[in-house]
Amino acid sequence: MEERNVIVTYRLDLATIQELRTQLEPDKMSAIHHPTRIPPLVQVLSVLHFLASGSFHTTVAIASGMSQPIFSNMLLRVLSALLKHMRSYIVFPQVEDLPTVNGDFYALGHIPNIIDAIDGTNMALVPPHRSEQVYRNQKNYHSMNVQMVCLADQYISHVNARFPGSVHDAYILRNSSIPYVMGQLQRLCVWLIGDSGYPNLSWLLTLVRNPRTRAEERYNEAHGRTRRVIERTSGRVKARFRCLHRTGGSLYYSPKKVCQIIVACCMLHNLALGRQVPFLQEVGPEGGFVAAVEPVDSKEEEAEEEDIDNRSNVTQQYFQ
Repeated sequence: MEERNVIVTYRLDLATIQELRTQLEPDKMSAIHHPTRIPPLVQVLSVLHFLASGSFHTTVAIASGMSQPIFSNMLLRVLSALLKHMRSYIVFPQVEDLPTVNGDFYALGHIPNIIDAIDGTNMALVPPHRSEQVYRNQKNYHSMNVQMVCLADQYISHVNARFPGSVHDAYILRNSSIPYVMGQLQRLCVWLIGDSGYPNLSWLLTLVRNPRTRAEERYNEAHGRTRRVIERTSGRVKARFRCLHRTGGSLYYSPKKVCQIIVACCMLHNLALGRQVPFLQEVGPEGGFVAAVEPVDSKEEEAEEEDIDNRSNVTQQYFQ
């Protein structure tokens, strides 16, 4: 295949795919028992095709020259091997990285000391029959509510995909590792930035709901420019890996397996960023690439205000 077709089909270039295959092989992703003994490279390619296209197992299996049961077993093997490396692919900013991270976010909206943007995004699934209502989100479809945190360059530094669609963003935040991690960085006076689905905390800046002064309006404008990066990031992950987007259908797996698929896609998103793989998925009429559409989620639920003084200090100090 030509390189451009490799990227369209698998969302990674050939060199990156080969690197991924080499990394996963020591994790006992051996050739699966099959009349033709499917080699590790074909296993990786088949799983990437499934994640990129959102196709049914049967369709991907036929394209890869194997049966549907063989592919289903192979998907579990490759996901398991990939997730063993999660802490190498998804890393929260370290203290030594903060000056650069701060500068990148400051360039977006001129709010100082931002190190990450946070948001929840819905990823559709077919829910377990006995707990169907728990997975129904505010948009009236079934999903996992995925908490995602990213840097200014759209690198995902944290993902929590364990909660169903009906769970509020603020609840997921409280029950994640983020409060502990940010508590350890409190002495450095750094912040996350999030929408009104989160409370305003000493380490989390949200919008001023009813701005009354020009300073508050300027702060909200800067906040919007800065926070938009997390919406673009979640949209890009879904556009790159169509199995996560509703146009690719709903994931027909147990919630635990859906969680694994979501985290694996976030890892591969970071890998593509690090290797500077073009974000392209269709070939236009002239043979050139067409950039993928990045869908954006928006929420209307609001969390209770908690630490308004912190946000007021930022508004008065930097936006008067």
